[in-house]
Amino acid sequence: MEIVTSPHRGDPSVPSGRPGRQRPPATSTPADPGGADTRPVRPPPVRTRLVRLLQRYPVSVLLLAPYLILVLPMAVLNRNPDLGFVLGLLGLALAASVLVETVLAPLGGPGRRRTARDTGRRTLAEANSGYPRLFLVARAVAVLSIVAELVGGYAGRGSVFAQVAGAQAASPLVNVVALVSGWKYLAFALLIASFHAGQARLGSLYRWTAALVGVQVLLVFLTAISATLVGYLTFVAAAGAICGVIRARYVLVAAVLLFLAWPTLFTVRNTIRAENGVKVSSEVTAADRLRFDQQIGRASAYDVPVDVGQPGPAGYLRYGLVPRILDPGRPPLATGAAINRFLGGSDKSSFNFLTLGTVYFVDGRAGVVVYYGGWALVTGLLLRLRGAPGPLRLSLFCFVVAGPLLWSNGHPESTIAAAQNTVSAAPVFLVLLLTRRTPVDRPVPARPPGRVPVPRAGRPAR
Repeated sequence: MEIVTSPHRGDPSVPSGRPGRQRPPATSTPADPGGADTRPVRPPPVRTRLVRLLQRYPVSVLLLAPYLILVLPMAVLNRNPDLGFVLGLLGLALAASVLVETVLAPLGGPGRRRTARDTGRRTLAEANSGYPRLFLVARAVAVLSIVAELVGGYAGRGSVFAQVAGAQAASPLVNVVALVSGWKYLAFALLIASFHAGQARLGSLYRWTAALVGVQVLLVFLTAISATLVGYLTFVAAAGAICGVIRARYVLVAAVLLFLAWPTLFTVRNTIRAENGVKVSSEVTAADRLRFDQQIGRASAYDVPVDVGQPGPAGYLRYGLVPRILDPGRPPLATGAAINRFLGGSDKSSFNFLTLGTVYFVDGRAGVVVYYGGWALVTGLLLRLRGAPGPLRLSLFCFVVAGPLLWSNGHPESTIAAAQNTVSAAPVFLVLLLTRRTPVDRPVPARPPGRVPVPRAGRPAR
């Protein structure tokens, strides 16, 4: 999988993008024709090396990052006695994911910037260039997602008030908008593909992403739930960094800003809940809600695996592949509520041990190995098999990042959600396939004499 569609400023071995000018290669013909050039080749920029690391070990990085940034520091500062348990569980999951991703590394070679002509594997530019309507479809999906999210929010979908009432929102619009609930992830994936195809500028990608995030901010006021906003921000940061459209320092800055804004967001959320008759505990502070080390550490007190009524294989197929509008009689999938009831709580509230801890709780240690090793295999094939991913595989990858690989999700709801999002995206995939150009149909511009400038990554040719 290549991280760029065309040369970057930091790569001296490729054209600069200006007519009639080309940068000298990193190694040139030595003065002595019979000798060898011993001058060292300039290493790639730090950003390029970081993106290559993210692309080589995406599951391991997504698993480790939140624990290094938040979970483990809080456990150390507060002297959590379950720190050893958390470290052991994290090490077990990392061992499985790192092993699989290391074995799959030769498939794509993201650690070396080479063209498909050299390796026989296509780049991101080539993988997405055959879809001339890609950016148009991405914008249409984004608009429909924004409208559906707003309609669902006003209709009460996903609100804490419906959760406390123990029932789903009564409006029939809820089942309709639920069909495209995963399109906010699909829209971001197609925006990334449009950028790498040269159909969208980076500024356009950021503006559309800001609109998608802005809707999630508004939904906090409509639903009194902040987890969806934090989850979507985490998804955008993770998928954007891995796909090379968001720099790591931007992710760090956003994480710091979110950390600083969390007390205010927590207060706003509780105020909305209290004004609508939902009881809010005054003993739980914003700092307490950041004690994720305690959340996962609670799983150490139980003999695993624990059967709390989670769905089996047939349930995965029923909930994952059949839309609720076609199966209105099925009960809601609420493993979090079942876990909370098992822990002595009520059905009107839910609880999980973060993704890692919940997998351990319901599937045991063997389940942790299978879960993270399996998703490392799926992710590696999506990113590396036969070269860089096109818009379809890139969308499937984003569904995996938003679901099973998001560190704070429940299980198995996150896996089922990835399947639901794939089914929901089928009409969009069909449109992309129907409008795809075959290699024979792609226009090949006449090559003028001399050197031909190569457009900068993400900018459409003029």
